[in-house]
Amino acid sequence: MAIAGAVSGKGRAQRAADLAAISAARSMRDDLPRLLAPPRLSNGAPNPSHIGKATYLARAREAAVAAGRLNEVDPGRLEVSFPDRSSSAPVRAKAVVVAELDLGSGAPRDVEASAEAEAAAPLAGAGGEGPAVASGGGYGGPLLYRDGKGMRPDVAAAYDRMAAAAAGAGLTLVVVSGFRSDAEQAELFAAHPDPKWVAPPGTSLHRCATELDLGPESAYAWLAANAGRFGFLRRYSWEAWHFGYTAGPAPCSAAGDAVSGPGEGPALPAEAALPSFVPGRFRDPLAEAAARWRVSPALLAAQLMAESNFNPFAVSPAGAEGIAQFMPATAASYGLTDPFDPVAAIDAQAHLMSDLLRLFGFPDLALAAYNAGPAPVEACHCVPAIPETTAYVARIIALAGGATLAVPPFEVRLVA
Repeated sequence: MAIAGAVSGKGRAQRAADLAAISAARSMRDDLPRLLAPPRLSNGAPNPSHIGKATYLARAREAAVAAGRLNEVDPGRLEVSFPDRSSSAPVRAKAVVVAELDLGSGAPRDVEASAEAEAAAPLAGAGGEGPAVASGGGYGGPLLYRDGKGMRPDVAAAYDRMAAAAAGAGLTLVVVSGFRSDAEQAELFAAHPDPKWVAPPGTSLHRCATELDLGPESAYAWLAANAGRFGFLRRYSWEAWHFGYTAGPAPCSAAGDAVSGPGEGPALPAEAALPSFVPGRFRDPLAEAAARWRVSPALLAAQLMAESNFNPFAVSPAGAEGIAQFMPATAASYGLTDPFDPVAAIDAQAHLMSDLLRLFGFPDLALAAYNAGPAPVEACHCVPAIPETTAYVARIIALAGGATLAVPPFEVRLVA
């Protein structure tokens, strides 16, 4: 019986450690967008949505301790640490529980259980974003994604502005639904055949990539009062979550399809997202490359400013060439035959940044890898302590001016 009691006690301690680590990682997952949000708004005022790394980790620790208490673990017997805390955006939490076992034969004995959890981006292909170009509905242009939901590029730019304003009011908007093909609409209608709530296939404006179903419920009142400022209209009185974009071309129109070509239509898809310092001749190539490779146009623009000050003929002492400062080997690997061709170089820059964002998950790490190469970033999963690289990353994030930078969806899992 003593052995059975010891095994049972060890198991309880392990479960407590597992749950504490998972709770901390969940807190990190939920707070990650706030950690990565710019400290200040574009007007210089403090950003109420931003939290510093110390607060981010403290909240994760509190979540672990709360989970421990629910499992009857004294906080003094729970140790919480963050193996990657030196990273600019830690995502790993480790919990160690020391349980006291009374085996009935004298002094109690301590046993230790540990668990490590992380908030990690799902593997590519495991869900998330869909095709770059819409098909099967009433819209045939490129799709940009927010919260894994597709929408027309000008809708995405307007949504970004609205989400930033909501964040300033202390609300975090979530896109619940965006573009839906007719086949997807047919499946939805078959499951819920009530035309008041689900439009029959071929009739829903969601097929036009202009419609967004938004959450959470706590944001409905704010959306009703403010969505119009950003070009969105609440479509139906009985659906507090459904907003359509009305400031651009009409839904499911030829002009709507053409809005993907920057410079077309009254509301450019990336114009609002491009900083004012971008020279006019580079605005269209930047917007097109950003839409093609699904990278923040403001991030690309800030990067070009830092790399070359938009000089297509720049050459660095190290041999980097052109507006995006490609080294010859990297240029060749991305099919860039003439690094002094700014349009081709910008497209290659966006392609490379798309790959780096997919590899590292965070804008600051992708920027560091662009500057220093992937190896130093992979070694520490952080911005390496290289003065040139840290200054480069800081300058670009500042130049981006608080633009929305993509943060991948994160899941929580035990890793040890």
